[in-house]
Amino acid sequence: MNENEGTSGGCLCGAVRFTVKFPTAFCAHCHCSMCRRNHGAAYVTWVAVPRKQLTVERGREQLERFRSSEHGTRDFCRRCGTSLFCENTQHPDRVDIPLAQMDGPIDRAPQLHAFFDSGAAWTHVGDELPRLGGKTGLEPLTKKS
Repeated sequence: MNENEGTSGGCLCGAVRFTVKFPTAFCAHCHCSMCRRNHGAAYVTWVAVPRKQLTVERGREQLERFRSSEHGTRDFCRRCGTSLFCENTQHPDRVDIPLAQMDGPIDRAPQLHAFFDSGAAWTHVGDELPRLGGKTGLEPLTKKS
């Protein structure tokens, strides 16, 4: 796939491979506790694409689905444990994919920090991207942390 058209990606062991067609819907850093625990990281950078722009090329049978909340699921490779896709019933036509699972660049840089006010206290973020939080994780925060 031409990098102007999209990119490919996959899991750590290579059992699951996928392609994503551009344009993406957004790219954002999420600091919520579910993302931190699922990835073992201070935050996760997600890329969202319309469902019709994601194709699992191989390894669909290796995908395991975990219901992480009443409205969300997370798919991971059952062989190596790599987190691959996050889906939410509140946005049924969209799939979120960790940017780290992409092989090449995407069509945008990260745009914001979501759930910033519930992030790990030991994390220092030095960029100037908008920091959102509150109940939805997407409300403007009054002070910059």
